[in-house]
Amino acid sequence: MNADDFRSHLLAGETVLWTGQPAQGLMLTGRDGLLIPFSLFWGGFAIFWESTVAKAPKAPAFMALFGVPFVLVGLYLIFGRFLVDAWVRGATSYALTNQRILIARQRPTSSFTAIDVDRLTDATLTERTDGSGTIVLAPATAFLGAWGANRGLVAWTPSLDPIPKLLAIADARRVFDQIQRAARGKAA
Repeated sequence: MNADDFRSHLLAGETVLWTGQPAQGLMLTGRDGLLIPFSLFWGGFAIFWESTVAKAPKAPAFMALFGVPFVLVGLYLIFGRFLVDAWVRGATSYALTNQRILIARQRPTSSFTAIDVDRLTDATLTERTDGSGTIVLAPATAFLGAWGANRGLVAWTPSLDPIPKLLAIADARRVFDQIQRAARGKAA
C-alpha cells in the first residue's frame, strides 16, 4: 500500500507522513531461540507416537486418532507458522499520519487499526543492526505474559499478534522518531 491506499481512511486535515510494509518472506524473531527447539521436541514426539502406534499390530484405532491433532500442531509449530506469518505480512501495510498510526491487514481476515498518536501510552523500538526493526505500540508485557493463556498459537506467529505494532519495518528509528514528533505536535 502507498499513501493513496490509505486516503479513504484519513480524517479531515490528516496528512500521511510515512507508509511502509513489514519485511517480506520468512523471518526469525528473538522468540525462535526457544520456540524452534520446543517445536522440534513437540513435533518429533508426536510423530514418534504416531509411527509407534501405526506399527503396533493390535493398537486401538483411538490411539492412532489421538495423536493426529498433536502431529498437526507439531507440523504447524515446526514450519507452518513461518509460512502463515510470511503470508499475513505480505498483505499488511502501515501508515503514519500527523494524527494517527494506521495498520491495514488483508489476510487472513481484513482488519484496520487506527491509533491516535496523542493517546499512545507507550512505543518501544527494537532495532536490528541493519536499521530494520519493530515498533510496539502498547505497554511492554512480561516475557511469559506476552504468551498469555488466551493467545494460543497466535503467540507463535508474530504477524497475528493482537498487540499493535509496526513489525519488521525498514529504517525503524526514523519512523519511531516521526511517531514521537507527531505525538509532540498533537500535544502542543
